[in-house]
Amino acid sequence: MVFNERIRKLRKERKLTQGVVAQECGMTVRAYQRLETDAKPHYDSMKHLADFFQVSVDWLMGRTEDREVHQR
Repeated sequence: MVFNERIRKLRKERKLTQGVVAQECGMTVRAYQRLETDAKPHYDSMKHLADFFQVSVDWLMGRTEDREVHQR
C-alpha cells in the first residue's frame, strides 16, 4: 500500500524513530508500527501524520505526487 511506504519514507528521510513519530502524533509505538507495515489508517491518524510531516493527505494516500499542502 502506498500510505505505508510513504510514511516509512518520510520518517527515514527525517532520521526519526518510530517512537518519536508515534509520540508526536499521539499514538502508541505499536499502532504506528502497524501503519508502516499493513494497517489501514483511521482519519485522525492520517491527519496527524500529514500535519507532522507537513505533507498533504492526498499525497500520503497516493492520490497525487505533489507533497505540498494546498490551503484555500
